[in-house]
Amino acid sequence: MSAHEFIENEVKTNDVVLFMKGSPQFPQCGFSGQVVQILDYLGVDYKGVNVLADMEIREGIKEFSSWPTIPQLYIKGEFVGGCDIVREMFQAGELQKHFEDQGIAVRGAA
Repeated sequence: MSAHEFIENEVKTNDVVLFMKGSPQFPQCGFSGQVVQILDYLGVDYKGVNVLADMEIREGIKEFSSWPTIPQLYIKGEFVGGCDIVREMFQAGELQKHFEDQGIAVRGAA
């Protein structure tokens, strides 16, 4: 399976996927950590993919989304954004609404 096929499979088979540096339990960059905190606060089930474990996936995710930075959040197959976008959406209440619009339950929706 190529890196592109792996990424495509993860995005299609999981409602919420975070491509990040490290794991949800042990983020290895501050930006990944911020997105994990937001998702954990909302109580959303998600899959974390550690891009540091595989250089092909680390580079492949940037090509897949045409987005140069990591972390990258996908909801129901759709690229949502990186740390800044996710944080801004969360603060504005848009992220919670987006999850609910996609049929994904959130806890503590503001």
